[in-house]
Amino acid sequence: MNRWQSVPARDPDRPIRVMLVDDHDMVRRGLAVYLQIRSDLKLTGEASNGREAVELCARLQPDVVLMDLVMPEMDGATATQVIRSRWPHVQVIALTSFQDRDMVQKVLQAGAISYLMKNVTGDDLAAAIRAACMGRSTLAPEAAQVLIQAANQGPAPGHDLTEREREVLGLLVSGMTNPQIATHLCISRSTARAHVSKILDKLGATNRAEAVSTALRHKLVA
Repeated sequence: MNRWQSVPARDPDRPIRVMLVDDHDMVRRGLAVYLQIRSDLKLTGEASNGREAVELCARLQPDVVLMDLVMPEMDGATATQVIRSRWPHVQVIALTSFQDRDMVQKVLQAGAISYLMKNVTGDDLAAAIRAACMGRSTLAPEAAQVLIQAANQGPAPGHDLTEREREVLGLLVSGMTNPQIATHLCISRSTARAHVSKILDKLGATNRAEAVSTALRHKLVA
């Protein structure tokens, strides 16, 4: 079967096929025990990093993937994005020790259906796997709180910068003056000055140094 091809709906009478992805052997062994004592769940494969997870997904076509986030070679969010784009029927549950706001948002935006902490109980993990297989999300309280706080804080600084303004901001971060920016972009000095002024306004910065600090803190430029 072509790896991009959709698969038939899962037979509800067969166990849910689960794949484990974690770079720690002991964590995978512990999760395997959770799965082996439940008749409706079946361990179908294990991977130690995101790259292995993608390769195994192509071959095993699991129903649900339990995905660690911080791993070598390919992190969990990147692996989740690849898996969900190639095999949309495979649900991914982020299972991690981290509750960092950026990490929570990144993996959910990548397509993970749920976000759980590794201290989850066996019963709750099994329930989350069953829910994911039916297209329902489960969020650890810590992850839900992160999302609520992010929503209450409003848009991040720089969300409304244009492509050209981001380019100018990158040159500001590199230390260029307005005349140097004008020469580099082949624009007039007045246009360069206007871009810088607009950037300061959008970032709520009072000077160039503050704008650069905001850009680096919020990763607005590479």
